[in-house]
Amino acid sequence: MTDSLFTPLTLRETTIRNRVAVAPMCQYSAPGGFATDWHHVHLGSRAVGGAGVVLTEATAISPTGRISPRDLGIWSDDHADALRDTISFVRERGSVPGIQLSHAGRKGSTRPPWDGGGPIPVEGGGWETIAPSGTPYPHPTGEPVPTHEMTARDIDRIIAQFRLAAERALDVGFEIAEVHAAHGYLIHQFLSPVTNDRDDEYGGSFEDRARFACEVTEAVREVWPDEKPVFVRVSATDWLPDRESWDLEQSARLAPLLESAGADLIDVSSGGIHPDQQVPEAGPGYQVPYAERVRAAADAAVGAVGKITEPEQADQLIRNGRADLVLLAREHLRNPYFTLEAAHELGVDVEWPTPYERGRFR
Repeated sequence: MTDSLFTPLTLRETTIRNRVAVAPMCQYSAPGGFATDWHHVHLGSRAVGGAGVVLTEATAISPTGRISPRDLGIWSDDHADALRDTISFVRERGSVPGIQLSHAGRKGSTRPPWDGGGPIPVEGGGWETIAPSGTPYPHPTGEPVPTHEMTARDIDRIIAQFRLAAERALDVGFEIAEVHAAHGYLIHQFLSPVTNDRDDEYGGSFEDRARFACEVTEAVREVWPDEKPVFVRVSATDWLPDRESWDLEQSARLAPLLESAGADLIDVSSGGIHPDQQVPEAGPGYQVPYAERVRAAADAAVGAVGKITEPEQADQLIRNGRADLVLLAREHLRNPYFTLEAAHELGVDVEWPTPYERGRFR
């Protein structure tokens, strides 16, 4: 039988009811890094809407790992406990709850997008960022935030923080852990020669630039139960064709390394390393070919994301074997009930929440 959008997906011993996932989307609404009622409603409503997987936004493993001061965090037990009831609700609604574990690296200490997204200076309540190399992110809208080049001890500390964050996430009920290695944040900064000019075992060759991503994935996998999956999100390309940078072929080479490190699904996005990126006009499903290339390079499952907005479009990605999971971001902001409506449009009978039965399409 050909898989479709509503064919369950089993990764290890975890079964996802359909192939629709809510992609991680920063909300910039967590004072001090703590989840609030906003997160309960935001994540819970997408589970009510029928999505198979509901992923949190990029969730910082340390205070200085945040993108903005109001990013979600999981660097303490109290931060994890603030998510417990929400994750329980998501699971009760039949969705698999997942958390994206993240460190912003040199892209940290910034304002939320609606405040311009520019850097917050240290004297203005920001913080010195860290990165594989000491070059700050070149913000177009303000003076760069000072950036500290990571030492070997820093690297060990960050890997340990990813491991601890995964332990906390597991304790409060998450069933999927996703390592954020995309969009110009810390792990991507190690991968890309644009941001990594180290001359030790974490820089230079492809294998050395990939080392940190693999070691973080291994650390998360070590504490994540054998029956539960680990995802890794990657940027397939830096969109910088005129300089030495991270590209699709390196992503394809990385895929089996991540699989060996414990990744069960590779979530394929793109860009974010530098403001000079040259993204071509982005049409529907413009990143899907990258997911296909990565899928061909490894045995791990692959997720596709980026301007996927229509049920038939999403269904065909699965039916044609181009991806194993479809992640929708902005479409889920517009329509929390995308999955229920997609089932109707595709002629699939799915269970609706009992209080919503009166609104079922007939």
